[in-house]
Amino acid sequence: MMYKLSLFIVALALLTSCGKKADSTEDFSPNTAVEEGVAAETTDGAAYDPKRGEGKFSDMQLDDKLDVAMAETGEIISGVKCTSCHKLTDERLVGPGWKGVTSKHKPEWLMNFITNPDPMIDKDPQLQSQLELCLVRMPDQKLNEQEAREILEFMRKNDGLN
Repeated sequence: MMYKLSLFIVALALLTSCGKKADSTEDFSPNTAVEEGVAAETTDGAAYDPKRGEGKFSDMQLDDKLDVAMAETGEIISGVKCTSCHKLTDERLVGPGWKGVTSKHKPEWLMNFITNPDPMIDKDPQLQSQLELCLVRMPDQKLNEQEAREILEFMRKNDGLN
């Protein structure tokens, strides 16, 4: 009985450790280099661009109007691949909430992160801060470019683009 109670307490502590920290006084804002878009030096000496991320996407031009069909497909994909860890609000679940993500990051950063999470987590100071909070790396969902673009369009819809 005591063993089961101990396991329950440990499990409960793990589940609540990444919950919303509304009363927290800690500052989790990105460092100045990230805010100003200054390339950060990585451990292997390569420059990392915090506005673009790491991956094949470097300059994406998106339409001002939402592609509804693409957003609907992205909603289906995210329902299978993403929403078990991410809420559509700004509330953290396992990972951070998606509300406002398209205004916080450039499209190429989001596409690079969706399709190439591991190298970005290793190099991006803001992602490393998130990892320290949640203790869980975003898994590589093996999404192709089209699926990632559809998820990005759904994120734009979630942020209020019509």
